[in-house]
Amino acid sequence: MTHVKLSMAQALNQALRDAMRADDTVLMFGEDVGALGGVFRVTDGLTAEFGESRCFDTPLAESGIVGTAIGMAMNGMRPVVEMQFDAFGYPAFEQVVSHVAKMRNRTRGKITLPMVIRMPYAGGIGGVEHHCDSSEAYYAHTPGLTVVAPSTVADAYWLMRRAIEFPDPVIFLEPKKLYWAKEEIDLGTPEPGIGKAVVRREGADATLIAYGPTVPVALEAAEAAAAEGRSVGVVDLRSIVPFDDETVCAAVRSTGRAVVVAEASGFASVSSEIVARVTERCFHSLAAPIRRVTGFDIPFPPPHLERHQLPSVDRILDAVDDLQWEDS
Repeated sequence: MTHVKLSMAQALNQALRDAMRADDTVLMFGEDVGALGGVFRVTDGLTAEFGESRCFDTPLAESGIVGTAIGMAMNGMRPVVEMQFDAFGYPAFEQVVSHVAKMRNRTRGKITLPMVIRMPYAGGIGGVEHHCDSSEAYYAHTPGLTVVAPSTVADAYWLMRRAIEFPDPVIFLEPKKLYWAKEEIDLGTPEPGIGKAVVRREGADATLIAYGPTVPVALEAAEAAAAEGRSVGVVDLRSIVPFDDETVCAAVRSTGRAVVVAEASGFASVSSEIVARVTERCFHSLAAPIRRVTGFDIPFPPPHLERHQLPSVDRILDAVDDLQWEDS
């Protein structure tokens, strides 16, 4: 039976389990991922099934975790490591940008690093700073890294399987607030691979471009826009690097209007790059400047202010209304 109903956390767990069953070189390690099963229980039961040699706890030393994974990947293993929370990855940043991202180029392709760095990321859980950052721009800016962010349960499973099989390092961003979202998925029918965006909703009047945690919000906004008489489509990037220019630009050319929706701060961000790329490629098809709805350019706020920081349906609808409509 390949059709099962899972939460995103369960789908990630299943992907890890299936990959570890299929390939003895795949192993999982990080802080509290062993007996506890991880803060969000994504690694629940893996130590019990595969033993402490393949799913194990580490000291609280993110730089050491990634450095160890580099050595393992250089010597035939396929390590998957967890940073526990997005901003906990900052102590390992030097390892990521100086070695993980550069090893293939440094050795002229003789050494590859087939490894996955899992990062529960973004807000929506009422957490505090260092627990709710959206740090994708740092990794997307670094040549040599592949960066993906699922928004659906099916994508969580299939993107993780593809990331583990990938010959080069993958930064795998897991939207924390979607861990408990459930849907029925088909484990026998693969979703599109890394580097491929998907149109989640067709639209004729405007296009919302989103990824990870903002895709469900964009879909909700598109539904609300329909009630107001506007047909708004939604493109889910799924993969930030590589970027699917073809799918995104085709959607924007068909509507002539676009809004980019992301939780991260707007300045010098992935959303900035999306606007630049789409404008360069679709300028003559645009009926209005591309708008952005992002987090504000501030450190992540305390839990009681989080709702103001995160993109909302109302903020997205305001941006859509600002797209220079002839009837406005």
